[in-house]
Amino acid sequence: MTKREIVVSISKQTKMIQKDVAVIVQATLDHLADELAKGHTIELRNFGVFECKVRKSRKGRNPKQPKNEVVIPERVVVKFRAGRELKERVDTLNPSKVG
Repeated sequence: MTKREIVVSISKQTKMIQKDVAVIVQATLDHLADELAKGHTIELRNFGVFECKVRKSRKGRNPKQPKNEVVIPERVVVKFRAGRELKERVDTLNPSKVG
């Protein structure tokens, strides 16, 4: 699902103008991104938790030149942990119909 599809769906559900919904959706995403960029954790009850974690430095290899090791520096990544309600809803999926 794309951001555009989300806007259209919310617009139909709330009977709001798509332009207004698009502004709200974008503002929400901007606030989430700003907080994550500051290293803060975002908890959305029954949905999940977004948090910044440090991925340790490690050694990697170029598949074209496997003899050469490359040091991959540590970096900050965003991790997501699904909340209980989201897990329960996803658990009802038939694995053969995903993708």
